[in-house]
Amino acid sequence: MDSPSVTLINLGYQDILTDISLRITKGKITTIIGPNGAGKTTLLKLILGLIKPSSGQIQYDKDIIFGYLPQKLKLNPLMPLTVERFLQLATPQQNTELKEKIAKILHRVGACHLKSRSLHVLSGGEMQRILLAHALMQTPDVLVLDEPAQGIDVMGQAELYSVIASIRDELGCAVILVSHDLHLVMAASDEVICLNQHVCCSGTPSDVAQHPSYAQLFGSKSEASSLAVYTHHHTHRHDEPCSGGKNHD
Repeated sequence: MDSPSVTLINLGYQDILTDISLRITKGKITTIIGPNGAGKTTLLKLILGLIKPSSGQIQYDKDIIFGYLPQKLKLNPLMPLTVERFLQLATPQQNTELKEKIAKILHRVGACHLKSRSLHVLSGGEMQRILLAHALMQTPDVLVLDEPAQGIDVMGQAELYSVIASIRDELGCAVILVSHDLHLVMAASDEVICLNQHVCCSGTPSDVAQHPSYAQLFGSKSEASSLAVYTHHHTHRHDEPCSGGKNHD
């Protein structure tokens, strides 16, 4: 559990990121926070190998599998897809077990009721859950989430971070996410990295909230609100197939 899945060593990218060193570890939720233009999404793309660093290096576990929830997804309105078909396209596996796998993953993210709906009619919160389900289809070692709670109200954000924590618990995967939602995400994380083109500070949420660099970027009042601690009470299961259930947004 303590061995890193991904290690970044003195990583740089053009004039956007400089001297980034960090470890992404299995079983931990690592959250990247920072102002607009800090390089957060660029850092995720470097980790995923979508772009190449200008300097430094990235070390990966052997045969590592990533799951990725992008910040935006462009849909072609001329090609309407149901949720089920969208998830089928996420894997080369096309057999009788795939429907059961999709049902289990939809249950895990609280979206059983959306299976037959078109992607084009989903609300923002529903779409984020389906994108999370899509990222889980390959059973990832590292789950990379770029603004997973965007477009969701505060109650919906708390539910979504609860789901993410449950996935981490069940799969033992590493989770690295970018968020602007300091109020909830700081306390839902094991480690926080404060980024502003370089790593300003990192550590536990409480350590980062007390760091001078954090106060400079977000203001001293952010400390109290960001640590209004959200706790996930795991009294339910997310590994059973869909059988109806409540609607979630």
